[in-house]
Amino acid sequence: MTPQNTIARELLFLALLSTLWAASYTFIKIGVETIPPLTFIAARTLIAGLLLLVVIRLRGLRLPRDPATWRLFFVQACINSVLPFTLIAWAEQSIDAGLAVILNATTPIFTFLLTALVIRHETVSGRKLFGTIAGMTGVCLIIGVEALGGAGEAIWSQLAVLTAAFSYACAAIFSKNFKGLDPVMPAAGSLICGAVLLLPVSLIVDRPWTLSPSAASLTALVCLSVFSTALAFMIYFRLMQTLGSVGTTSQAYLRVPVGVAIGMVFLGEVPTSAMWVGLVCVIAGVLAMTLPSRRRPATQGG
Repeated sequence: MTPQNTIARELLFLALLSTLWAASYTFIKIGVETIPPLTFIAARTLIAGLLLLVVIRLRGLRLPRDPATWRLFFVQACINSVLPFTLIAWAEQSIDAGLAVILNATTPIFTFLLTALVIRHETVSGRKLFGTIAGMTGVCLIIGVEALGGAGEAIWSQLAVLTAAFSYACAAIFSKNFKGLDPVMPAAGSLICGAVLLLPVSLIVDRPWTLSPSAASLTALVCLSVFSTALAFMIYFRLMQTLGSVGTTSQAYLRVPVGVAIGMVFLGEVPTSAMWVGLVCVIAGVLAMTLPSRRRPATQGG
């Protein structure tokens, strides 16, 4: 396979991942209408984790057994599923799915800031600095002056999604520890750890056996678990090995318009003018930070 075909294939996977994760916000919005966020996310991680265990068995593979790898799975579970999944599900009880997907599109911005200010293995170019400023400006426009002035619970919901975006950025950088593993291994291992953490809390807090979820919420849970979690995680960890953390998190700019469109079509959500302006700023910022720089032709010495 030629390098061009390889890149095209990975970009197709990137587009598929963007669509799967964009749809997840609508699934969550429908699911938490009759299922408490904690139980909903616990079920999500359990179903997805068990499904990936079946995939591992069918492929004739075995999960790693060494404690060191499982400690890495545990950390990845906390920052890539338990914390962000729960925060987003809680937040979507009071904010639209479209707003949630736009705010979560700041993940590449946080990834860049962590890389530039903490890890410091990349130089801060003028274009990347512009991208950071444009992205943050977009977030402020989306949140709005009213929310910043204390418009009830919505501000905390929006900050919860931003915290989830920061957590995803940490997870993208941390996933470098899984280089060399088949992508299904960290996907399954982290989801299993997430389920182990969330299920006991769900049983104590929500008592799921007393709930009466609607058919729509249950359908959303199954779709979220199978497509936007199990399948998406396998693609995610594959792309981490082929495109790297910055390249993979760049799918955020693709899922923003997809997520907003899904929310408009299926949930009847209508973005405000400020959200549209903020959306443009966020996309411009992410593009500025993730598109590859043009290489200048080398000059030959005389």
